[in-house]
Amino acid sequence: MTPARPSETTLWLSAATLVATVATAGSLWFSLGLGLTPCDLCWYQRILMYPLVAVLGVATLERRPAVSRTALPLVGLGVGLSAYHSYLQATTTACALGGPCAAVQWQSPGLGLTIPNLSLVAFGLLAALLVGMWLRVERR
Repeated sequence: MTPARPSETTLWLSAATLVATVATAGSLWFSLGLGLTPCDLCWYQRILMYPLVAVLGVATLERRPAVSRTALPLVGLGVGLSAYHSYLQATTTACALGGPCAAVQWQSPGLGLTIPNLSLVAFGLLAALLVGMWLRVERR
């Protein structure tokens, strides 16, 4: 007997859950593993990312593509915040929120990506996966 093939919805949602989980684990590694103190903008990005692990995980188990209506507003805000944070790091040395938001606390070897850049990549991937799922699965 061959195992059941996962549905297309399950594949899209599993990929999105994996991205949110890796991003959450990465942010915890930066603060708990490396001892870096998150700035104000980092905290706001975390507030938007962390619930996506549970929301997308439950939607994956339930095979519920309509979760995109719940998740996309969080992802959209996350894209905006992480893009602004990346912009601050690239162009200024001060942050309007009064914290060290423009300071580069960590940079990936070789690629030169900073923590806000990684957040932008994660939120961008989530946006692509959720919109892709909506176009391929939910609109049928």
